[in-house]
Amino acid sequence: MGRKLRGSIMLLIAALIWGTAFVAQSEGMRYVEPFTYNAIRTLIGGVVLIPVIAVFRKFGKKPGASAETQTSLRATITGGIICGIFLFIASSFQQSGISMTTAGKAGFITALYIIIVPLLGLFLRRKVHLILWVCVLLAAVGFWLLCIKDGFTIGKGDLLVLCCAVFFAMHIMSVDHFIGKHVDGMLMSCIQFFTAGTLMTICMFLFEKPQLSNILDAKVTILYAGLMSSGVAFTLQILGQRDTEPTVATLLMSLESVFAALSGWLILHEALSFRELIGCVLVFAGVILAQLASPEKSKSGEEIKNLKMERKS
Repeated sequence: MGRKLRGSIMLLIAALIWGTAFVAQSEGMRYVEPFTYNAIRTLIGGVVLIPVIAVFRKFGKKPGASAETQTSLRATITGGIICGIFLFIASSFQQSGISMTTAGKAGFITALYIIIVPLLGLFLRRKVHLILWVCVLLAAVGFWLLCIKDGFTIGKGDLLVLCCAVFFAMHIMSVDHFIGKHVDGMLMSCIQFFTAGTLMTICMFLFEKPQLSNILDAKVTILYAGLMSSGVAFTLQILGQRDTEPTVATLLMSLESVFAALSGWLILHEALSFRELIGCVLVFAGVILAQLASPEKSKSGEEIKNLKMERKS
């Protein structure tokens, strides 16, 4: 098997895992509340990354003990904490929203973060190309068909997931800020998992009443999201991206939203109306076009690929 084909298959499997994770998150809400679910699976994700980091450091290049390395460590820790805070907010919105909407719709609405990132860049005086406005229009119309009901109302769950997409976009922009500071991407991811998990644990005890029996009932969905979505999928992503062109890699991972809808239909028997299906197609078209039409390899685009697994926390 060629290296490029092997890399593409790895990324496709990662997208499949991330997409089906929406089903696990939806099912988990039958047993535990949002903060409880997120706290446990996010901390599991952090623990899983520790041996992954150890393996990559053992077989990869070891950094020297220069002053630059010390600065890198400080930036990595700072970036991990700040990104973890954004991850905590985004994941909390997402998990609460998933309990009130379908897994498929949640997957497509979350995918809007790819459109929101460059729009937020306007506030940083970054140029937004004309084709991107076309993508925004496609995604906006798709979102309307997906979520806006008769009487111009929007479901609470859909609105919460949209807020999640906005904060995931902010999260990516915060990563974009730190990526130029020689950070260790995997270590920063691990730190942000523990930061977000700690905040979620605090909220769990403040606002919810976690019970061990309920947590054990949800153990399969929690372990899937923590082990598979964070540990396995992230590792496949790192390995797959080594042998895959950036544009191809991004497109393959964008299939996450399609897998979310398909798994919701197959596993949870969630039905989408013709109107909602058209909305899914338009959202997906806007997302794909935004990536294909990118005039350059933007840093935010790279961060979408490098840290995409963090949306699963």
